[in-house]
Amino acid sequence: MTDEQYYRLYLDGDETGLSELMKKYGSALTLYINGYLHDLHETEDLMIEVFTYLFVKKPRIREGGLKAYLYKSARHMAIRHRKKLHLSFSMENLSEEPESDLLVEEVVKTKEQNEILHFCMKQLQQNYREALYLVYFENMSYAQAAEVMGKSVKQITNMVYRGKHSLRGLLEKEGITDAKS
Repeated sequence: MTDEQYYRLYLDGDETGLSELMKKYGSALTLYINGYLHDLHETEDLMIEVFTYLFVKKPRIREGGLKAYLYKSARHMAIRHRKKLHLSFSMENLSEEPESDLLVEEVVKTKEQNEILHFCMKQLQQNYREALYLVYFENMSYAQAAEVMGKSVKQITNMVYRGKHSLRGLLEKEGITDAKS
């Protein structure tokens, strides 16, 4: 089922829609909000507030727009909650558990590269960091990221391009020369 079908299911009185959407987006929204708040307890409360707002207000959401709506709501609530913007995403938990057949050296190398990525992402300009996060870690389209950030698709395109360029330079300074575009 699509996100919008789960949402309609909930609107029609079936609680399954709510639980499925929370399962699908709860952890990712928590990570995203925590980039603003840096306080897991506050972040979890705010994530629940995002869903509460969605299900109490029951806004009309266009087809394919629920994910962007959730992230946009989360962003606005986090900014309002925090009052000042300071973005720093934790990339440590973004990689999946390694398969058992990977060699220990590969696991250590991957962990070190993730730590370097986390360090370099912190050094990026805030808008670049957020655009890269939404597009590459949340798999949003440029249009969805633009909606979340309140920017045009052209601005997101430029931020992603410049962010990747800056990130590549920072990674190279840290010894990672095989960073892919």
